[in-house]
Amino acid sequence: MFDRHYAVWPARTPKNLPLPQTSIYTNLAITALRYPEKTAIDYYGTPINYRELNAQVERLAGYLQQQGVERGDRVLLYMQNSPQFVIGYYAILRADAMVVPINPMNRAAELRYYVEDTGAKIALCGQELYPNMAPLLDEPGLERVVVAAYSDYVTEPTDLTLPAEVSMARQPIEHASVTLWTEALSVGAAPRPHRAGPDDYCVLPYSSGTTGNPKGCLHTHRSVMATAVQGCVWQHTTANSVVLATLPLFHVTGMQGTMNSPIYLGATVVMMTRWDRRVAAELIQRHRVTGWTNISTMVVDLLADPEIGNYDLSSLQIIGGGGAAMPKAVEAKLHELTGLHYMEGYGLSETIAGTHINPPGRTKAQCLGIPVFDVDSRIVDLDTLEELPPGEVGEIITHAPQVFQGYWNRPEETDAAFVEIDGKRFFRTGDLGYYDEEGYFFLVDRVKRMINASGYKVWPSEVESLMYAHPAIREVCIIASPHPRRGETVKAMVVLKEDQQGSVDEQGIIDWCRENMAAYKVPQAVEFVESLPKSPTGKLMWRQLQEQEREKRRAEAS
Repeated sequence: MFDRHYAVWPARTPKNLPLPQTSIYTNLAITALRYPEKTAIDYYGTPINYRELNAQVERLAGYLQQQGVERGDRVLLYMQNSPQFVIGYYAILRADAMVVPINPMNRAAELRYYVEDTGAKIALCGQELYPNMAPLLDEPGLERVVVAAYSDYVTEPTDLTLPAEVSMARQPIEHASVTLWTEALSVGAAPRPHRAGPDDYCVLPYSSGTTGNPKGCLHTHRSVMATAVQGCVWQHTTANSVVLATLPLFHVTGMQGTMNSPIYLGATVVMMTRWDRRVAAELIQRHRVTGWTNISTMVVDLLADPEIGNYDLSSLQIIGGGGAAMPKAVEAKLHELTGLHYMEGYGLSETIAGTHINPPGRTKAQCLGIPVFDVDSRIVDLDTLEELPPGEVGEIITHAPQVFQGYWNRPEETDAAFVEIDGKRFFRTGDLGYYDEEGYFFLVDRVKRMINASGYKVWPSEVESLMYAHPAIREVCIIASPHPRRGETVKAMVVLKEDQQGSVDEQGIIDWCRENMAAYKVPQAVEFVESLPKSPTGKLMWRQLQEQEREKRRAEAS
């Protein structure tokens, strides 16, 4: 067991943490019994208490079971942050099924893959996203879509600036396979007794590797419970806490830190559907927000507001996040404004959020933190898997209660993702890092071919696969281009078909990508080349292109 970090372990915090032997849904049921009238979610000034939240979860769960959802079935959840996301998530679990959270930036072609891969027959969808889902209803597979209008949950007058998706009134949809959210709830169907326990499958977030399509990460109620409970204890949050939810809930960090953890405690979630720095500052001030989990680009944007000094942010007790390193200059400005140090953490879809977090009061800048409760992390040599000492770079491997069970329907890739050491099953993260003398972990690079654009994980092979549908493209290689603000952006190296030379320009390729894939995956730059470098076996030498791009950017900067 790695224990070097115990010397900096937070005071009065246990090193081992027993977990509830119940389902994630049970957390809501218990909280609703304890704090029925307490505000669970405040949505642009309209509150919903725990009693009503649980009642709507029960009604929607009953409807899902009425539509044929059985224990272990997969249900797609394709929404932006909203009360309906939370209700939908917990209703799926209440129905003993599995949540498949889908990035709302995904389009029809991407949604089709998730439907086919999971075998999902039903989806819960935001009405602004329904046009992406609609074509799938005319194909085999998906049988029903429940469509939600976020405006239904903003019933109180508000002076806050609402995103277009939230101010949009409920629209009628004439399709035999579509049910409006309000209609599904009005059915009033009572669900069957809840049967799921800690070892039932709970949520299936999708991750990706260096080749092929995204892979579903199988998590049980037990593994999801681990980071939900651990985050509360590590950050000393309570039922009095008020959490600002700005990270997308489909992503594991937002899901755990700003939904499942607060519900476990009975805390209040102040929810935003879309990021708006001025609205965020006003919500912190108005609701006396105590905790804000975010990504560094949100902090950069908030601090760039010339009016930020006019807001009272003194209620904040914890600010932190992960996904992208916090620049030191920004962290210093944040500390000057709030008196708080940014608490960085590290986790993956495969670990349903954090395995490492900086200890409160002992944070280090641009550091992953230390292994949290019951987490055994090592640094090993990539080839020999021998454990390495402090300061030496190798692959981060982790044994922990939050580690997933494996990849959905991919036994070979599951086997490759794990290694046994000292009788324990360790997950190979694919990330290169090292730890210092005090046991703090630092990220150096990625073994996996992945681009981190403002915290969004972009998988080059997936973007390449989508771009090959363009009629003018013969070959394409996606690489990361260094960016001063986003960390990395997506760049496409493109070889055009001979008969298409001159028929399309770089901007035309970018415009086509915007129409056919999620915005964060769209290349920010396209470079036409005559050929792409390949090894003698024909394998694309993407690393060579990647290094050339980095050298080019370094030369320009100097």
